[in-house]
Amino acid sequence: MRILVVEDDATLRAQLAQAIGEAGHTVEAAADGREGHYLGEVEDFDLVVLDLGLPLLDGLTVLRRWRAAGRNMPVLILTARSAWQEKVAGIDAGADDYLAKPFQMEELLARIRALLRRRSEHGSAVWQCGAIELDTRAARVLLAGQPLALTSHEFKLLSLLMQRKGEVLSRTELAEHLYAYDSERDSNTIEVFVGRLRRKLPAGSIETVRGLGYRLVDPAAGDAGA
Repeated sequence: MRILVVEDDATLRAQLAQAIGEAGHTVEAAADGREGHYLGEVEDFDLVVLDLGLPLLDGLTVLRRWRAAGRNMPVLILTARSAWQEKVAGIDAGADDYLAKPFQMEELLARIRALLRRRSEHGSAVWQCGAIELDTRAARVLLAGQPLALTSHEFKLLSLLMQRKGEVLSRTELAEHLYAYDSERDSNTIEVFVGRLRRKLPAGSIETVRGLGYRLVDPAAGDAGA
């Protein structure tokens, strides 16, 4: 899932992005309300984590503008613990849930899972592609019903391929997902991780589209390309 984090505190923003990314999601981040509003207006996100105390444009204004423009992605607002008025105003402005600072990252991830389940048509956190089954809540992968041991990088790579099953993803896009907040971002290493992942999955599950990238298919369904 694609999640937008709008938080002006650099340390917290990095912590949020890291935790959400490690949970298998693609993360975009903004440091102020103006940038956050723009990203939420022109790009499609499955969920937004929005701080209310933002510079340039406050979170409530950002949220109200999104809702007025018909942007209906779930929004989890972050508020100061003592500011109950902010919680009420946030819900009235169209927020789907709120979390008071300081909070435990595990609780934030649980709130995100709940909102994504609510948004999903089937309410399922389990993604499937043929014999491959990925449980986003348990961060677990099953192959033909049996647990599949993956490294954290392999899991993140597979989660993005599963999330966008059938779509061609470039090496650069995969690298940005894998190393979202690392300084060492090298698309060449994607080939290494894809090779390792291929050896653990059914033959033909990850297809190379020459000059473009990779896509996940169900070889048993006959949808793999030549």
